Amino acid sequence: MYLVTADEMQRMDRATIESFGIPGRVLMENAGRGATAFFLATLFHRQPGSVGVAAGRGNNGGDGFVMARYLHQKGIPVTVFLLAERSRVQGDAATNLALIDRMGVPVVEMADMAAFKAHQSQMHHIAIWIDAILGTGLSSDVRGYFRSAIEFINQTHRSVFAVDIASGLNADTGQVCGICIKAAATATFGFAKAGHLTYPGRRLSGRLKVIEIGIPPHMAAQVGCHQHLITPMDLKPALPHRDATAHKGHTGHLLVLAGSPGKTGAAAMTAMGAMRAGAGLVTLGVPQSLNPVLETLVTEAMTVGLAQTVQGTLDESAFQAVQGLMADKRCLAVGPGLGTDPSTGRLLGHLIESATMPLIVDADGLNLIAGNLSVLSKKQAPMVLTPHPGEMARLCGLSTADIQRDRVSHARDFARQHGVHLVLKGAATVIARPDGHVFINPTGNPGMAAGGMGDVLTGLIAGLITQGMNVSAAAQAGVYLHGAAADRLARSKAATGYLATEVLDAVPAAMQGLRSGEDLPDWLFTDTLYYPMGPDDQ
Repeated sequence: MYLVTADEMQRMDRATIESFGIPGRVLMENAGRGATAFFLATLFHRQPGSVGVAAGRGNNGGDGFVMARYLHQKGIPVTVFLLAERSRVQGDAATNLALIDRMGVPVVEMADMAAFKAHQSQMHHIAIWIDAILGTGLSSDVRGYFRSAIEFINQTHRSVFAVDIASGLNADTGQVCGICIKAAATATFGFAKAGHLTYPGRRLSGRLKVIEIGIPPHMAAQVGCHQHLITPMDLKPALPHRDATAHKGHTGHLLVLAGSPGKTGAAAMTAMGAMRAGAGLVTLGVPQSLNPVLETLVTEAMTVGLAQTVQGTLDESAFQAVQGLMADKRCLAVGPGLGTDPSTGRLLGHLIESATMPLIVDADGLNLIAGNLSVLSKKQAPMVLTPHPGEMARLCGLSTADIQRDRVSHARDFARQHGVHLVLKGAATVIARPDGHVFINPTGNPGMAAGGMGDVLTGLIAGLITQGMNVSAAAQAGVYLHGAAADRLARSKAATGYLATEVLDAVPAAMQGLRSGEDLPDWLFTDTLYYPMGPDDQ
């Protein structure tokens, strides 16, 4: 499903009006009607009472006026608090303001700070708020009485329903522009915005519903949208199909190079992740001294002891043996628990230059690459990098805070520059392709902030590639399944305290849920029609 930027949404609105002849007033009516239905279903039925619509002078305010009209028609007490002079409300918003005036909906004009302060006592009596102050075009910090209004609404601790986007939220990055409404639910129009799905925007948006307002779904591709939300509808057709007569030779053989003293668990969980994803065979190449440990730890995988450094990590001299192991493999995964010895780094460089099958690099492998990014230009095969924010910061030469401020842009830019598929882990994991397309994952929860989770993910992605999925689709499916398995544990066990090995055990059920048409996570709804991604999009 497409995710759009503020500019792309504006262009789609304009094209719908100009090319298809659908009046802007119709789009606004559809938006307000759909938002009202979601408001009544999610917030109002739980805590009925007087409703306050905080409205700006633009189209976001216009959507709020439409909602006020529908609520008034249902006999629900509603007051509009207009944060502008009436004369400054123009176009379709002005038409809808005039309508609610004629219907007798109370409108309190608060065009400056003095007026805002004068009406605060009236605002204290509101039981539930509708935020229609600022729309998706915001990019600078909120100031003046808009800031005061947002502060006031947040401090009332009343439930807030956001129209299109929580006021103060950057629609493109999910970052807060100085201050932001804390919404319990958001109705957004036409398409979800990237800022709804990336943190802190996802937390500040509450339950999110995409309302269909009449914008043709193919319009997103026409205006060049390049961001997507990963959905079951998109993933299901790409999942590996297993024939009734299949055997382990049909389902692929993966080679994993991982492990060092104290980090044998990382190697084991990567191998197990691949097997839980459905890989037929896994060979685990580890430092010679660790081979007996791994043979006991991972009984379903084959293990091979390889030449090691004095520190007990894989040595550059193991390259020839590894080349022999690569001969019949469909995928190579390198990095979990690998260590950062320079000799190990040289081995990794040789592998990147010589591998002809898809290659996944994680953890210590990324730290080794960070000091020698030029090696990425020498790769012969598709490559997936799976950094967490700290590893991404090292790859980019930035701080972790810099990365987190705009995860989508950093992931996209790195993937384009180096021609790799990049999985930037964390809340709302971002997957970026070399062609600039970006995919955001809706699954997962804070309980995943625990050791070993990244090793499991590397194994899942590698296991899916080993079964024949293309690299981009495998990265998306692996990330989605990883989060979905953890979500099952959060529901059935506890929000925190479950282990990476338990996520491994939950993967088959998550896969079955995905195959059987399991719906989106329970905080995300859509009634928007959209075209599933084809093979070229994945």
